[in-house]
Amino acid sequence: MINKNIVLLGLVSFFTDFASAMINPILPIYVVTILHEGMDKLGIIVAIATFFSYTLRIVSGYIADRFHIVKPLVVAGYGVSAISKPLIGFTHSYKGVAFLKTFERVGKGLRSAPKDLMISKFTKNKKYGKTFGFHKTLDIAGELSGSIALFFILKYFGSSEVVIRNIFYATIIPGLIGFILVAFFVKDIPKEKSKSIKFKLQKEDFKTVKFLLIYFFYLLFIFDTSFFVMQAKDIGFATALIPILFIVLTATQTATSYLFGILIDRFGFEKIVIFSFLSGILAQFFLFFEKAVFTWIAFGFLGLFMVASLNANRAFIAKNSKNQGFVYGFFYTGIAIFASLGALIVGNIWHYFGLEASLIYSLIGTTTVTLIFMVYRYVRS
Repeated sequence: MINKNIVLLGLVSFFTDFASAMINPILPIYVVTILHEGMDKLGIIVAIATFFSYTLRIVSGYIADRFHIVKPLVVAGYGVSAISKPLIGFTHSYKGVAFLKTFERVGKGLRSAPKDLMISKFTKNKKYGKTFGFHKTLDIAGELSGSIALFFILKYFGSSEVVIRNIFYATIIPGLIGFILVAFFVKDIPKEKSKSIKFKLQKEDFKTVKFLLIYFFYLLFIFDTSFFVMQAKDIGFATALIPILFIVLTATQTATSYLFGILIDRFGFEKIVIFSFLSGILAQFFLFFEKAVFTWIAFGFLGLFMVASLNANRAFIAKNSKNQGFVYGFFYTGIAIFASLGALIVGNIWHYFGLEASLIYSLIGTTTVTLIFMVYRYVRS
């Protein structure tokens, strides 16, 4: 039986990601075609927003562990995200988008590690894979629903600048619903009964961190979702069809998240991580064909990579670390550094040398990291 607070947190994520899914598919198009900025500028936006989003998570995770402040950070994070998304509709340059997207990601940075800590504390019988899989299912269901809503809006109202700006404004509604749920209905975790608030990393924490490093290096090479979107646009996808690609992406994750959680508990984290890495490689490989049918398939494999890798790493941290809040923060900070660098590199390679060169860079890197991890796992066993 899933704890009701985990169900409520899942609903909070549902509405928040509903709002995110209304803008994420059109944000790259908004920047490149409406604001008339280049792919290098898009790479800068992705890199800055990603960096600040994930870097703050180690701070919020540390605060959660050291001072036992958990729910206030989660509430503040959702509040910041709810406010910042609609404001993007008022921007007129990539700098404005970068600032507000970064501000929105700051909200995610504040809440993510404490939220994962809450989920792990409310988990029964240490079924971490199952619990995180359940939460991720609601999370991704929100993205799926938002993508469907976006599709119908673009289909019936068109993709003019006015319509796209109004979509940004409309995200205030699901954002506020999520904020109200977390602020007034989700309980805080019980306070630790301790006379001291000393903080000290344990050897289990260091072992957990070592395992996460391979995932960080993989992120240095894999395409961000924004680049998948621009590849689709380059080969002729209409703006109104872009949300359908995100429906494929999120439907794949929704359908498999809970299953991956069960598989993680049964077969272990490492096998699922390897599967996710292979899925990421295939996702990028299919982009090489530059045909619509293969782009559809690519988004499906990208969804498998995203949901399997994230569920496996989050469950691994819950099971193996002592200072969970801090390690979750470290995990997300590592994502910040490597995903940001990857976005900058891919954006510039694409801008100056084209799509094919950027894909070659990504495929060589992700394949190499996967092989290293498989050899390491084989030698160790």
